[in-house]
Amino acid sequence: MFRHTPVLAEEVIQFLNPRPGGFFIDVTVGAGGHSRVILELTAPDGKLLAIDQDESALTQAGQELAVFGPRVVFVHANFREVAQVAAAHGFSGCDGVLADIGISSMMVDDPSRGFSFMREGPLDMRMDRTQPLTAAEVVNTFSEKDIADILFHYGEERRSRAIARSIVRGRPLRSTADLVRAIERVAGRPRYGRIHPATRTFQALRIFVNDELKNLEIFLDSSMAIVGSRGRIVVITFHSLEDRIVKQKFRAPAVAGSVLTKKVVAANQKELQRNPRSRSAKLRAWERS
Repeated sequence: MFRHTPVLAEEVIQFLNPRPGGFFIDVTVGAGGHSRVILELTAPDGKLLAIDQDESALTQAGQELAVFGPRVVFVHANFREVAQVAAAHGFSGCDGVLADIGISSMMVDDPSRGFSFMREGPLDMRMDRTQPLTAAEVVNTFSEKDIADILFHYGEERRSRAIARSIVRGRPLRSTADLVRAIERVAGRPRYGRIHPATRTFQALRIFVNDELKNLEIFLDSSMAIVGSRGRIVVITFHSLEDRIVKQKFRAPAVAGSVLTKKVVAANQKELQRNPRSRSAKLRAWERS
């Protein structure tokens, strides 16, 4: 079974502050790494609402957290729906909400999901495979201008127009390898010690296909409203666009509250050596008044 190493686990617990009997929501449960620790610390009667838009992740989390029995409720949903899901399952007024934003290692390592430029697979990139829009539809049917705008806005790709032109000229693109070749015609092949030339394009398409930034904004406003007094929200992001949204929302919250992290929290050297995925992780926390 896939073993997940949760990012910033100690820091999550420090700021989320789970206590026995507490009610918490993990809106991106993934493989259940963070949730396991929360459930252990809220024993014997604390409860956790485990949400994920990826059904395969929920299956994995169900196996990982089976030992906790009815203390865990699993729901297939996007984290933007946290308010409705919390109300339906008795978690309104909960003690805390955790969100580990971004793509999971399970998704990256599965070629059939199409998230990685290092593994050949279909151009899918859907976190929720029940949604209709795929990356293949974007690169094969959107206009050159629209593709360029997506790459620039969501990937901060300075060569967005040239890459978009190469994508359109290379149609049809059926696989991740096809897309990488279209990018390399503009940006060249990977060079040692430099960011892979496909990184920003793949990031941009993934964010657009899954509407990640808009969903994050909706989630933040909703989660602030569903935690009880002194309830906390902890969010881990992995790139600047997401972190900027979290920072702004926490500083100007939808309801009264205060920022717990005066500076963004990053992984220490020990964690970086143990878990390279934590390199880009940034944690921010907020508490309702």
